[in-house]
Amino acid sequence: MAAELETLGRAVKQAQYRQHRALDGRLTTVGTTLAQWDALRAISRTPGATARSLAAATFQSEQAFGTLAGRLVAQGLLERRPGHGRRIEHHLTPAGEETLKAGHQVADEVLAECFAPLTEAERTTLLDLLHRLTGEPGEG
Repeated sequence: MAAELETLGRAVKQAQYRQHRALDGRLTTVGTTLAQWDALRAISRTPGATARSLAAATFQSEQAFGTLAGRLVAQGLLERRPGHGRRIEHHLTPAGEETLKAGHQVADEVLAECFAPLTEAERTTLLDLLHRLTGEPGEG
C-alpha cells in the first residue's frame, strides 16, 4: 500500500512539474514567467491585497513574494499603494493587465495540451477528486 501511495504522489508531482515547465517556457513568449504571471493573477483576483495574503495565494513565503513584487514594480506591471495604517496594497498597472491577458491566452493553450489525453468526463472526475484531496469546494 505505501509503495502505491508513493507512486500516486510521484505521478501527481510529475504531472504538475510537466505543466509548470510547459507554462514557464511558453510564458516567456509574452515576456513573463510562471511565478510572475501567477502573482499577476492573484493580484487581479484580489486588487488591494496585502503581500501576506498574496504570498499565501501563490504558495510563496512573504519574503519571496516581496522580492517578486519588487521585480514586478520595476517592470511597470504592479503598483504598491499605501492602505490603512501600515498596510501596503497591490494593484496591477495597465501593462500588468496586458501581461496577465496575454498570459491567459498562453495558459489556455498549454493547459489544453497538458490535459488533451483525458476526456471531458475524465477531467471532471480528476478535478472532483483533487477538490476532495485539498478540501476545496467544487466550482460546479
